Amino acid sequence: PETPSCKVGIEVLLSVPTKSYTNYAYFLRTSSPSPRTCIRDNMSCFQQLRQELRQLEALFPKDHERFRVESASLDEVTCSFVSPNDDTFVIHCNITENYPHSSPMWFSESEDPVVSAAVENLSNVTGAPNLLIRLMKQLATSLCNMYNVPVHPDILKLDAPMEQQNGEESSESEDDGMDSDLNEDADEEDHFEMDEVTSERDKKKEEDEDIDTENLIVLERLKMNQRRDYLKGAVSGSVQATDRLMKELRNVYRSDSFKRGIYSVELVNDSLYDWNIKLQGVDPDSPLYADLMVLKEKEGRDFILLNMTFKENFPFDPPFVRVIAPIINGGYVLGGGAICMELLTKQGWSSAYTIEAVIMQISATLVKGKARIQFGANKTPAVRNPHNQYSLARAQQSFKSLVQIHEKNGWFTPPKEDG
Repeated sequence: PETPSCKVGIEVLLSVPTKSYTNYAYFLRTSSPSPRTCIRDNMSCFQQLRQELRQLEALFPKDHERFRVESASLDEVTCSFVSPNDDTFVIHCNITENYPHSSPMWFSESEDPVVSAAVENLSNVTGAPNLLIRLMKQLATSLCNMYNVPVHPDILKLDAPMEQQNGEESSESEDDGMDSDLNEDADEEDHFEMDEVTSERDKKKEEDEDIDTENLIVLERLKMNQRRDYLKGAVSGSVQATDRLMKELRNVYRSDSFKRGIYSVELVNDSLYDWNIKLQGVDPDSPLYADLMVLKEKEGRDFILLNMTFKENFPFDPPFVRVIAPIINGGYVLGGGAICMELLTKQGWSSAYTIEAVIMQISATLVKGKARIQFGANKTPAVRNPHNQYSLARAQQSFKSLVQIHEKNGWFTPPKEDG
């Protein structure tokens, strides 16, 4: 049927090369107006995935001597391998929304070449029944072989059905007698799964109600770009960083500070890894606020433009933040626009920090450091006064020197009475 939602799915499908039609079948289904079929298909996939996760957790508890499942959810599985030297290597598995039709994405923070090789080999396994089980077995077996240790018996059990692993042997008569009970349990589980999915959708819908339509369009466009890049094999960044940045952006759009205009965010070239931030709300009693009012009268803008870039290992490493304009004196702003804050270094960073918390902390730091706008600095030719110009290269160099100095001398923490 030529309904609006069907039309969107078809238009996107036709823009993809022929060999990618199968990969986009899931997207076409989920964008077509057949909720009963979609939910039933999703339920089947959810049930299969849940069964695989239960099997993995049962075989590889957190105290397993060789291979462990640290955490498992419908979105991500975190496992670890214990080498003969008792070194533990953590490996993450990100399960895509159209699993098992497409393979999960794997990554590890370890720089060990053996682990990297084992993870890279997983890309050769294509979609099939019990795909996650097969991939986990290949991963664990490869690591054992590469480290010259015997393949643990529990790893070999991954080929056996769950009932055999638990030592449950039932006669045919017992199986027949349990058919009705199993069917009832299955119906109850289906009902529970459908309620769970419905609840999750309702929750997401409620969350999206807090986001303006313009920003929802940005989020959807980013998702489409990610699918397109994944099919083309041109994925940028990492799974962990992309997922976290999508969550951060969604939280920013829902934020009260964002809606009140204290700051705004714009992605550079639709890249999740490159943000321009307009800092518009600072302490109204500060000299910096007065300067922004003057700037508005003179140049028609009343904000400080920041640039925030992220690497593939975010959120484990901090973003790099610099001031683009205007030129600022004081406020812990260094040459080139870099910002002197321990929070922005590896030493002071925590993966628990949110992007909004970082933005608000920068705002407070500028005010605390008595930042003042240097009017007319941008009009000064760089040849005459290069220190009056901001650039990425100068900011990076200044920040690098700053980190080296503080690594030797430590950081100064002002007394509480100074804020």
